[in-house]
Amino acid sequence: MTQTIAPRVRMLVLLFLAVTGALLTGAAPASAHAALTGSDPAQGVVVDKAPTQVSLTFSETVSLNDDSLRVLDPKGTRVDTGKPSEVSGTTYAVQLHSGLPDGTYTVTYQVVSADSHPVAGAYTFSIGSPSETSVSVSDRTAGGGVVGWLYGFGRYLSYAGFIVLAGGAAFVLVCWQRGSGVRALQRLVVSGWVAMTAATLFLLLLRGSYTGSGKIGDIFDLALLGDVLQTKTGAALVSRLLLLAAAALFIAVLFGAYDKREGDEKRDLTFGLAIGGTVVAAGLAASWALAEHASTGLQPGIAMPVDVLHLLAVATWLGGLTALLVALYRAPADRPVDTAAARRFSRLAFGSVLVVVATGTYQSWRQLGSWSAFTDTRYGQLLLVKIGLVALLVGIASISRRWTARLADTAVEEAAATSAPGEAAATSAPEKEHVTAPAATSDAAGQTSGGTGPDANGSGSAPADTERAAQLARQRAAVDATRQKRLRNSDTGRSGLRRSVLAEAGVAVVVLAVTTVLTSTEPGRTEQEAAAANRSSSASSANSDPADSASGALTLDMSFDTGGTDGKGVVSVDLDPARTGPNEMHVYVTRPNGRAFDVPEVKVAFTLEAKKIGPLPVAPDHITTGHWSANGVQIPVAGEWEVAVTVRTSDIDQVTVSKNAQIG
Repeated sequence: MTQTIAPRVRMLVLLFLAVTGALLTGAAPASAHAALTGSDPAQGVVVDKAPTQVSLTFSETVSLNDDSLRVLDPKGTRVDTGKPSEVSGTTYAVQLHSGLPDGTYTVTYQVVSADSHPVAGAYTFSIGSPSETSVSVSDRTAGGGVVGWLYGFGRYLSYAGFIVLAGGAAFVLVCWQRGSGVRALQRLVVSGWVAMTAATLFLLLLRGSYTGSGKIGDIFDLALLGDVLQTKTGAALVSRLLLLAAAALFIAVLFGAYDKREGDEKRDLTFGLAIGGTVVAAGLAASWALAEHASTGLQPGIAMPVDVLHLLAVATWLGGLTALLVALYRAPADRPVDTAAARRFSRLAFGSVLVVVATGTYQSWRQLGSWSAFTDTRYGQLLLVKIGLVALLVGIASISRRWTARLADTAVEEAAATSAPGEAAATSAPEKEHVTAPAATSDAAGQTSGGTGPDANGSGSAPADTERAAQLARQRAAVDATRQKRLRNSDTGRSGLRRSVLAEAGVAVVVLAVTTVLTSTEPGRTEQEAAAANRSSSASSANSDPADSASGALTLDMSFDTGGTDGKGVVSVDLDPARTGPNEMHVYVTRPNGRAFDVPEVKVAFTLEAKKIGPLPVAPDHITTGHWSANGVQIPVAGEWEVAVTVRTSDIDQVTVSKNAQIG
């Protein structure tokens, strides 16, 4: 049976590593929860007079440091002065030097949203007239790189540790109290505690670099660590460490004094451990709820308790499932997990699933806000994946419940059928030992008396007898273990339950990975609100066409879909002064949510069908993230021109979109 289990365990470990790596590395590195909804000056505008400050408005409150907002001139020199400050609500500003010359300026920002996730981005505006700029911020992200991956892995490890710790302890107390003396379960729960403690310390060290520079060298910067301890997230991590100290005491009692108690004394201790364990587990769950999604946005007063209940239910279900799997495979022969324990866990898991569904439904409504967000936002798409996996997990759990019921139905029959053979085996084994051991002893004595031993007078017989007896004991133990494993393998009910629980555990690993990515992904509600704000800004620009015409500006917005990965977005073409002769052209590419992003290639062509002119191709230069520019774009004659933009998002995915506009 060991040969059968080992490949399964290796497969489960490989699945764990593969899914964790794929999901964590596949997550967008700058998956922020606060979105930029407005700015002054706005993105891409040309102002006549140099502004005295630059202000940014976000979808929620953010945390700032001295370098959170920076404004760079065309040569990359900072032109902002003083520290960023809060203007009102969710609007923040930084002052600029006076008398700034004409040209294109770049605004970069890196802040931390109210739910602890870093936010970074950049855009440009111009004074007088646009110019070339040496500033490149195409790689400006927050929470990316090696540090971002390590932080994501630490978050996954902390969730997994909590689930194993809380769920394993709940399984022992509620379902199988005899399991407190099983060493495999003890190691499982202690491993959960160690993993969660190590992950918490790891996150504390990484936090400063994760929300700041993203450099490996800053991980051990004590100054950054001091700054982290003054934040909400730092306080939550420190609180988690203190609660883990209380959890260590709980574990010591559960796997120490508890197993030795009997009768009323054990019942009283069970009640005390249940109360204390629930309080500690709820506190640990609250360390997430108080610092992440639930603590900000819509209805935080309701969302935080719901989030705690959700985490506790998930831990009870998945952590208990892990403990049951360990008990089924690793429990000793003299203390196997019984049918009653499996039935109790089945009921406990069913109740936990109901709580998970109820609290998850509320969380989904709160984070999405509309049905369209399921398909139009990354958060919604990930949530659909998670829902599908949970449905699969529930389906496999129903199979486990049937195996548990079958195991219960046959328990009495198996006990009656095996009682007599068991007694015979118990009596025959000593008889065989009685026959075998003296024979071996006599052989050893014969060898000694014949002078073959180390001492002709028999002084070497005692060591020989001891060694032979130890060898026989090992042989008997091996034979007994083989017989026990053979009996277990022949038990179809228990084998079926083991297989179904193993499948549940495999799916649970994937669910946990998807959940970890969800907690670091911008909620669909926030993403759609940011997109609406950007559309409103675009609409305002479109509605100001008369004024723009007077000042000689033209803006065209066109949606595109190349059909490939990350192939949807909006391309905007700004033409100034939109008259015959040389023109300044700017092209902006944004995602549906309004965020700028880069594509491999953007090309523009102008065609005047009425006079058979064109297409006149233009290949703009890349300026910064989602921004391309070209100077001296010649429009030979006035007329109704077709402006066609070709967007390529991969080696094979591209599309051409066009609009007509009066130029000249």
